[in-house]
Amino acid sequence: MDKEKKAKKTKAELEKELQDAKVKLEEKTKEAQEHYENWLRAMAELDNVRKRVEKERSDYFKFANEQLIKNLLPVLDNLERAILHAEESKDVKALLEGVKLTLKMMQECLEKFGVKPVKAVGEKFNPHFHEVVQVEEKEDVEEETIIKEYQKGYLLHDRLLRPSLVVVAKPKSA
Repeated sequence: MDKEKKAKKTKAELEKELQDAKVKLEEKTKEAQEHYENWLRAMAELDNVRKRVEKERSDYFKFANEQLIKNLLPVLDNLERAILHAEESKDVKALLEGVKLTLKMMQECLEKFGVKPVKAVGEKFNPHFHEVVQVEEKEDVEEETIIKEYQKGYLLHDRLLRPSLVVVAKPKSA
């Protein structure tokens, strides 16, 4: 008999249940809409962050060498002054002195940014840092010792930028 009672719900009870279900559905629909809108905002924000990061990355690469260039500008100025001085004066010693000072200034600037010359003359040949362009027979020098450097090699924070072009000694043949 209990089952029959449950089965015979009144029309009013059924309409109340239907109304309750509609209210819950409406609440859940609103909640789903809010979640969807939040998701859309989050996606838009993510897209904005991605664009901002890409622009910052682009600007970083575009202006990464700015400090180096600022430090090189005085060297450029001094070279221009040396050319003007050479055109106006025939004093070679003063010109040479100015060029030497400019070279020193350039080396100091590069050193600030982690650029160091590769040691070569008097060192043992190292294929990681030196490139042999010539071999000379020498009696008084140990084999594979660098005796001359045609072009300096450079390191940037211990990474090879350019190898030294060198002349290496070998023993004289009998």
